[in-house]
Amino acid sequence: MTTKTSADLANEVINLVSVERIDEDRFVASAAPDEHQSGAGRVYGGLVVAQALAAAEATVPADRPPGSFQCRFLRPGNESKPIHYRVERDLDGGSFTHRRVVADQDGKPILTCSIMFHRGESGVAHQPQMPEVPAPKDIRAELLSRHRSGETLSAALNAFLIEPSPIEFIPVSAEQWDPTIPSDAPVCAWLRIATPLSDDPRLHRAILAYASDMALLQAADVRHALSWFRGEINQPSLDHAIWFHDEVRADEWLLYVTESPWAGRGRALTRGQMFASDGRLVASTAQEGLIRLLKPKE
Repeated sequence: MTTKTSADLANEVINLVSVERIDEDRFVASAAPDEHQSGAGRVYGGLVVAQALAAAEATVPADRPPGSFQCRFLRPGNESKPIHYRVERDLDGGSFTHRRVVADQDGKPILTCSIMFHRGESGVAHQPQMPEVPAPKDIRAELLSRHRSGETLSAALNAFLIEPSPIEFIPVSAEQWDPTIPSDAPVCAWLRIATPLSDDPRLHRAILAYASDMALLQAADVRHALSWFRGEINQPSLDHAIWFHDEVRADEWLLYVTESPWAGRGRALTRGQMFASDGRLVASTAQEGLIRLLKPKE
């Protein structure tokens, strides 16, 4: 168990998503420190997504933010090795810029992605309403009260909620993270990085990308009362997409709302929406992953 605080881990994540430039269109990211390794040997998908986005953004003018990001995970990356990123400049147009990025280790691609950048224009606007859920401080108080009253969560889930983490993560319903009854209700969680950030919007987008991989496949698990805390499933991500809608601060609370409209043939499709605490929809996400049963349900 690490002796570092959540803020310490968060500052290390800031360094991890800041890729080093080798030449005009090539970048490298250092191997993750031990505290950021899962122990399974497989690099966290959100980290590769954030680094690929950072590499692409380094080749684009600062006044042209990303509009969308789509990637495919090809191989499980090794979390103890550096990752190299190669950027292809497909388009530099009047309104749009397009980049492709390949992430590789040992000469083999582990991720490919495409990113669209748009300078932004005036036009019509609409968005869904942010769900009404308790505030993070109220959920924390409820979980503390349940703990003091002797009502305990599973050991694995409790460790997930209380151990130091670079991303503060507060599920609106803790039961959705260790479900015993199938439910098609959306999975909602508050999240933010555990340290203040600079005002660099690229850093905030990179942290949002890092965190966007945290709760998507959970929406498929809860539909079938499956739990990776109980060792019932293995669920690697196959692809990942982010649509950036508005400016965001990743060091302020974001509500992540995820759902799964379909699962079958060993795969599950999930999608999500990220709201700022003021109700703005700042990003939408989608992901497909494998859902492999490791042991029969009791």
